[in-house]
Amino acid sequence: MANPWTGEVAITLNGESHRAKLTLGALAELEAALEAGSLVDLVVRFEERRFSTRDVLALLMAGLRGGGWQGTAEDLGRADIDGGPLEAARVAALLLARAFTLPGQT
Repeated sequence: MANPWTGEVAITLNGESHRAKLTLGALAELEAALEAGSLVDLVVRFEERRFSTRDVLALLMAGLRGGGWQGTAEDLGRADIDGGPLEAARVAALLLARAFTLPGQT
């Protein structure tokens, strides 16, 4: 089970539950994956609902890495995410929110 007090979010890939978390290292990986812009730009895109599928995948990948997942971006791209694209976007947004707020504020 994911612990919201530590910023964790649960996600199910290929029928297996995983914990995702944006650690400092995961955030650095996320910034590198974005190639342009900053985390602030990413937050704004999510707040304004202008995020892309690429943003969602980058957030999920960074969060899964922060949670200890050993898969690759290709593995994630081929994974069956419980709840589909809508759940993927919800988890990505929640990861971002939990990285910068306390539980109950998201």
